[in-house]
Amino acid sequence: MRTVSRGMISNALRFSFSIPNILQLPISSVRTRSFGIRATKPKMGKNREEVENDNVIKSHPRVNKLQQLMHIESSGGWEKCWEEGLTPWDIGQPAPIIVHLHQSGALPKGRALVPGCGTGYDVVAMASPERYVVGLEISDIAIKKAEEVTTVCKFQVSTYRDVEMQLSSSLPNAKFVSFLKADFFTWCPTELFDLIFDYTFFCAIEPEMRAAWAQKIKDFLKPDGELITLMFPISDHVGGPPYKVSVSE
Repeated sequence: MRTVSRGMISNALRFSFSIPNILQLPISSVRTRSFGIRATKPKMGKNREEVENDNVIKSHPRVNKLQQLMHIESSGGWEKCWEEGLTPWDIGQPAPIIVHLHQSGALPKGRALVPGCGTGYDVVAMASPERYVVGLEISDIAIKKAEEVTTVCKFQVSTYRDVEMQLSSSLPNAKFVSFLKADFFTWCPTELFDLIFDYTFFCAIEPEMRAAWAQKIKDFLKPDGELITLMFPISDHVGGPPYKVSVSE
C-alpha cells in the first residue's frame, strides 16, 4: 500500500508507507512500492502539522456544519450534503499527486477503482486507453455531477514540485470511465481491480467500520494489485467526519 500524508489545504505532499496493523491484514495482501520520495515515520506527541490540522478541523465552519448534518440525518446524510452544496472535501480538481503519478507512468495499468469518487475529478485524471476507471458513489447528485465532469473536463491543476501541470479530458476518454451508484460495503464487482485510490473515503467512514473497509479493499484487489491512499486528517480531533487517522494504522 502507498499512503500519502497531506494537510487539508496545503498542496505539500509527504509519502509514507505502511500496512494498517489495526486492520490485521497480511502484508502480502497489498502490494508495496516506494518511489524514492521522503518517507515519514510516526512521532511521539503532536508535531506542528498535526496541531494545525486539529485547528483546521475544529474551526472550519463548513466542516462543523457537515458534522452537524451527518449527526441529524441518520440515513441519506451524504445525499443531503450534496443537495446543499456542503462538500468541503471537493477541491474542484484532481489530487495533484494522482496527476503526477499518471503523467510519470507510475500508476498501474488495467482496472482502477475510486470509492467515494464525488465529482469524479480523480477518476477522469486516471482514465486512459491503458486504464479503465470506475468511480463508486452513494449519492445520486454526486454521480450526476461526475458525469458532467466527464463530458466537459478541462482544468488547471495545482503545481507539484514547482512544475506546472495541466490536465484536460476530451469526450473520447469517457469510454474509459464509468460511475456507479452503490454502497461500497455491499457492492460486488464483476471483475477485480489492479488499482484502488482512496482519498477522502477512508476518513469519512466511522472508525469501527475500518476493518470492514480493509476486507473489502482486499476482496476488490487482484493479488498483485495496488492501493494508494492519501492519509488525512492526521490529527487528534474528536468526532467526524472526517474522522482522525494515523500513519500507524
